[in-house]
Amino acid sequence: MKHMLYKKRTALLVSATLSALATNQAVYANDTDPVEMGKLVVTSDPFGDRAEDELISAVTVLTGEDLDRRQSTTLGETLNGLPGVSNSDFGPGVGRPVVRGLSGSRVQILNNGLGVADVSGEGADHNVAIDTSNARQIEVLRGPATLLYGGNASGGVINVISEHFNPDFSDKTNINGQFTYSGNGNQRLGDIGIAIPLSEHFVIRTDYAGQRSDDFDIDGFQQAGQTVGNKGTLQNSGVDNDSFSLTGLYTQDWGFAALGYSRWKSSYGIPEVFLGVGEEEQERIEADYDRIDFRSELYDPFSGIHTARFKLAYTEFNQAEIGSEFDDGVLQESGVEAEFENDETEARLELLHNPIGAWEGVLGLQFNYRDFATDAPEGGGGHGHGDYYVRENHTRSYGLFVLENRETDFGNLELAARIDHVNSNPATLGADRDIDISPGNELAQSAQLGDRTFNPFSVSAGTIIDIDDKHHVRVALSRSERAPSPEQLYAFGAHAGAGTVEVGDTNLDKETYTNLDIGLDRHNGPFTFNITAFYNQVSDYIYLESAGEAEDGLLVFNKQDNATFYGSEFTSAWRVSEGQLPLTLRFSADYVRAKLDDGGDLPRISPARVGLGFDSSHGDLQFSMDYQRVFNQSKTAALEASTDGYNLVSFNANWQPASLKGLGLFVKGRNLLNEDGRRHTSFLKDDTTITGRSILAGVNFDFDI
Repeated sequence: MKHMLYKKRTALLVSATLSALATNQAVYANDTDPVEMGKLVVTSDPFGDRAEDELISAVTVLTGEDLDRRQSTTLGETLNGLPGVSNSDFGPGVGRPVVRGLSGSRVQILNNGLGVADVSGEGADHNVAIDTSNARQIEVLRGPATLLYGGNASGGVINVISEHFNPDFSDKTNINGQFTYSGNGNQRLGDIGIAIPLSEHFVIRTDYAGQRSDDFDIDGFQQAGQTVGNKGTLQNSGVDNDSFSLTGLYTQDWGFAALGYSRWKSSYGIPEVFLGVGEEEQERIEADYDRIDFRSELYDPFSGIHTARFKLAYTEFNQAEIGSEFDDGVLQESGVEAEFENDETEARLELLHNPIGAWEGVLGLQFNYRDFATDAPEGGGGHGHGDYYVRENHTRSYGLFVLENRETDFGNLELAARIDHVNSNPATLGADRDIDISPGNELAQSAQLGDRTFNPFSVSAGTIIDIDDKHHVRVALSRSERAPSPEQLYAFGAHAGAGTVEVGDTNLDKETYTNLDIGLDRHNGPFTFNITAFYNQVSDYIYLESAGEAEDGLLVFNKQDNATFYGSEFTSAWRVSEGQLPLTLRFSADYVRAKLDDGGDLPRISPARVGLGFDSSHGDLQFSMDYQRVFNQSKTAALEASTDGYNLVSFNANWQPASLKGLGLFVKGRNLLNEDGRRHTSFLKDDTTITGRSILAGVNFDFDI
């Protein structure tokens, strides 16, 4: 009966949207009229002055109202539903983006152009250490971007851009932010930013954001197959987040320089059923970082170079996984089960040269040093002794890249190459280690593991072909390499927060990606669309293979095999009518297939999705509504459960009259059908459902004084 109701809801929503299309055909705008839009510069593109429509890579840029409409508490949730992008959550406190089936350390997350230095790459329960509340633009590059950002961008790049290092500012003090409340989880969110110009050349910017929530509401039971216990609550899902930044920026005719400090702190629970009977345990994660950033851009610094950019960041990141043990619902003890430390320094230099013949381009250098350690205070070992999960290691990487672009009679031609040197040095322990995987059966790891050195090399070629003034064809072919992460090499132990016992492999080889992207877009007129097809052949792909239950959790091995990823993405928008009641209809769809070449499917691959939506406004009121169908996923890896499909309906309403002078009111609705869907991309899909129906209301403000 319930599935019949789902089908009726879906049919009703689709019928309503198709009816709107038919009804409004009479007011279809003149197809020869171009859509005038402001140029959204993609800052993660090293040329620094090109919009997404001018790039060969598949790019999506969120800014302004589009970003406000999608804004959520985690990066993964904010981007979920974009073409080719889904969310690999571990409860409401964790949201890491999955791009075309690739996630973790294969999707490079950037904070204003430099990497986010955290431990979320290989830890499914580890949140991305970035706050999107102060973002003014988020850029998503789908497909390999290793030519620009190294092996950690083999699946794509996501760049979160704040106002911190923007050299443009007014002569007035600006105050902006918003405050939001939702009854689901008693969720309170707020952020405020202040920009104070001390002169026409110097500005100070500061901002603060915070989030507080209790356990969230869901529809039904939390765990698959659960029949007793707490119904309607996602237990142990509360979240506390805080972030703060302070930046000073000086600008002159020669360029600009900026120095900033930021602090981020997060505390969140790992959702787990709690019955209050017998021996039970709950996990909570507390993480924080302190980060210092320097940015500078110089114009005409020396002969042959018209722009030089330098970026530097140093981050000290810490994370603790706290376990609490209960007996018949009574707390017995609580303590730190594991600690992570990640100190990371990254520097990047980009030199844009003057045209050489018909070619213009950029030369780049990149350096990264990572000092990573884990500790298990309750396990009887001190820091650096390798008693937990991944032993201490130091990784240095150096990268050199070149990107050249040439305008042609038919469009643009682009060539790029990059070479990296990656050296990983694991600590030597006092004795061999072992893991009990079952009574009388154990695995061993040597006390001494040798260094590993890799020299990934990547090349790419692409073109944009102008069919006419409305249509482009894009073709991009790349061959890129990625070195294994230290976690994939040296993991050996129980990871309590994730519920796994992970075993690395020090003999892993580089991954090699051969990727072909072909796209067609219509970018002018009232009807626009973009369709992309991709095929990604990966040699020596590294994945986690489940091997059954061990004494301390699910036993998983880092394995390597050839794999293939392919799929397509489609978006379109139809400006049906204008005037006092404008209407724009939107449609989207994406699909990805991932499998091992010798047979078998890869785990946690996003299911197919289709979406319908519309935007409208009247006077000072803007309104949008969206429907998305997430289909079932039955193509699963060994020991992985399939997931059913579900429907998501949401809306956004924003009222911002000129009489309020920069003050606005908004309401957002999420999961209006109160679905109990399970995300196939999540390690916790059998233990948690998506958050239930939420209505968020708030006030935003942006004014000068």
